Amino acid sequence: MLDEMMFRTEEVAAADRFGLWVERMGRTHAPMELCSDHTEDYRATLRVLGLGPVAVWPANFQPVVFRRTRKLIRQSDPETYHLSLLLDGTGAGVWKHRETSYRPLDLHINSSSVDYEIHSTGNPVRTVGVEIPHALVPLPHDKVRRIIARPVSAREGVGALLSGFLTQLTADTSAYRPADAYRLGRVASDLVTMVFAHALEEEKGLPPETHRRSLALRIQAFIRARLHDPGLTPSSIAAAHHISVSYLHRLFRDEEDTVADWIRRLRLEAAHGELTDPTLGTTPIHAIASRWGFRRASDFSRAYRAAYGTTPKDHRHRALAE
Repeated sequence: MLDEMMFRTEEVAAADRFGLWVERMGRTHAPMELCSDHTEDYRATLRVLGLGPVAVWPANFQPVVFRRTRKLIRQSDPETYHLSLLLDGTGAGVWKHRETSYRPLDLHINSSSVDYEIHSTGNPVRTVGVEIPHALVPLPHDKVRRIIARPVSAREGVGALLSGFLTQLTADTSAYRPADAYRLGRVASDLVTMVFAHALEEEKGLPPETHRRSLALRIQAFIRARLHDPGLTPSSIAAAHHISVSYLHRLFRDEEDTVADWIRRLRLEAAHGELTDPTLGTTPIHAIASRWGFRRASDFSRAYRAAYGTTPKDHRHRALAE
């Protein structure tokens, strides 16, 4: 389970709800002035997932105006980029250099170092916010400032890649271990960097390391989408991305596993989840193994025992009995 904080305004008296929401938003993003027509009984929910230096926070809240002024910036600036995926509701913002409106499945880019006023409307507004330190984004800050307030579509391309990551991550964190937090934070920062670079249309100017990480992320997404294919091998992956097998292996040097080991681990984790799912209790084990790319049941059983210290059959019986 990841480190997670939950806050609901309904947990306190109605008169205290809006004030606590303002205070919570100030700690999650940066100090802001907030106003709303619902201050007498404000309804909002916030979860904050700690991913090392990165924070991801899904939130539901009633219409509100967020205002960050130059005075507040001088008083306190955590120097973070904020990216928000709007799921329900609408928004409109005013910055010194731009006025922008947002609709569902737009990504909104902001910075704690820039003054703004944002009006959010909906019943409720539903978003997933991401806070990333400026230092983790290998792009010049003066260039990133050019895309502050620019809406980016999460319906396609790199925006959809980031949207998929955020919605899957926040839907259920029970499958992750505390040790996964920093790795997930690194994935989040790399995806945000890709979104920024795409918006700037200057991806060629990115540092080589960011190019390498971007390619690695695309390859990992490619692998996850094809785990069911028994023909998924380092050779087929390299060919699909027009790179050599040796370069593919170099891309995975920062991972704990080789390419083949990484594929096998993901397949085993997927099969493990299905074997312990009561709704799949009558599905034959060999069918689950085949669904996740294992051609032979004996290979699956051997790999499963090596990973979990027991056979798939025994693990399923014990899990379902519990």
